[in-house]
Amino acid sequence: MRVLHVAAEVFPLVKTGGLADVVAALPVALAEQGAEVRLLLPGLPAVMESVQGAQVVIDIGACFGALRVRLLLARMPGTKLPVYVIDAPYLYKRGGSPYQDSLGEEWPDNLQRFALLGWVAAHLAADDADPRWAPDVVHAHDWHAAMACAYMAEHGPTQAASVFTVHNLAYQGLFPMQDWSLLGVATRLLSPSGLEYHGQLSFMKAGLKFADRVTTVSPNYAREIATHEFGCGLDGVVRERGDQVIGILNGIDDAVWNPATDPAIAQRYDAERMEGKLECKRALQVELGLDEDDRALLVTVVSRLTSQKGLDLVLAAMPELISAGVQFAVQGNGEPALEAAFRMAQQAHPGRVHVHMGYDEARAHRLVAGADAIAVPSRFEPCGLTQMYGLRYGTLPIVRRVGGLADTVVDVDPGSLASGRATGFVFDLAVPSAFERCVRRAQASFENKAQWRALTHNAMSLSLGWAGPAQAYLDLYAAARGDALAAGSVRA
Repeated sequence: MRVLHVAAEVFPLVKTGGLADVVAALPVALAEQGAEVRLLLPGLPAVMESVQGAQVVIDIGACFGALRVRLLLARMPGTKLPVYVIDAPYLYKRGGSPYQDSLGEEWPDNLQRFALLGWVAAHLAADDADPRWAPDVVHAHDWHAAMACAYMAEHGPTQAASVFTVHNLAYQGLFPMQDWSLLGVATRLLSPSGLEYHGQLSFMKAGLKFADRVTTVSPNYAREIATHEFGCGLDGVVRERGDQVIGILNGIDDAVWNPATDPAIAQRYDAERMEGKLECKRALQVELGLDEDDRALLVTVVSRLTSQKGLDLVLAAMPELISAGVQFAVQGNGEPALEAAFRMAQQAHPGRVHVHMGYDEARAHRLVAGADAIAVPSRFEPCGLTQMYGLRYGTLPIVRRVGGLADTVVDVDPGSLASGRATGFVFDLAVPSAFERCVRRAQASFENKAQWRALTHNAMSLSLGWAGPAQAYLDLYAAARGDALAAGSVRA
């Protein structure tokens, strides 16, 4: 099975969130199970600087506003996976994030930048971009790559079937309808049955409508996005696809996230030798200037600071929880109001709260290893990875019962304790009092050392790697290609 993964980012080259981690780990897991896997990435500066042995596959010329576009074939550093890179300096050689400038403003030509990504993927699928290799399946990730599905459908039978994964339905890639001519698609695609979404063009809708199969990153999120509450206005489109929308829970890279081998943490440990975790906590308290207190429940937050993540609940509950002896260590950036509020919390509670604005991968490892619990109180959460990192490190999750959080964390109650399934603390209502009560439940368990030890052992015993999800995707690819062959939408 030849599989092409199409995405805007990949760890460690370009990362703004969990998407990059998935695109880094899933292709490797698929290759380990026998698939022939390649990536397709836009030629962002960090990508161009990091890939190895790049050679020109085809000189495309001028398109999508760029005077010079070339397709390169290189190797990913570390994994050595083959990676196609779209070399289009006019579109991709710039600072800021993949999607925004240094001031946080969306790049005005994002339509062309990410339409080109999908267009190149479709030409690889049609076997007319690289004469030496063509995929059986094109797997497009999130709105940035979604136009691959539309271009493949429009161009008729291709070499490959298409699979589209929704990592977060809230980010949809919406553009002015008057820019449709820049896409180079037929006008028939500009109707509500195509890309039109309330007078705009929706790249997300391109994936939902035209992919042979649609996946989300957890089973619960697949059910949620078919509802008005979580469907972000596209729930009707999701319901139309019926059983062609499924959820496959993300894994984590359990080689990178492994407390027994992690070079970033103060002391390595595992489920049978937990002494090192206390040393990690003590080292973290010293590093962050927190009170050196073994008895304090140390809660970490490693997250984008946005309202989606429910971090206003943390801020509102923080004074009462600090009075009860809880410590907080926060890393992230995002909405200016939340950033300012967390800075003020640190100033108001010296020795009990530490906040680091920005993202530092090594620091994230130290936070997860050194904390006792990790809070993910999201209003919605397609999958979530940080709670799984916490489980892996015996840092018990405190989560809201939504999306992948509900799929990965088993709440502590008498039944789950007795059966050995309890792995964390779950609450329902997105209100500060519910979060506070949940943290206090965690604090009570923390003070019961035997119970806490059992919970951390349960958490660290879970299988969270990519082998299971990779097999599920291989089964899905086979089904998608089989159905597409039967329908005549791909070439045998």
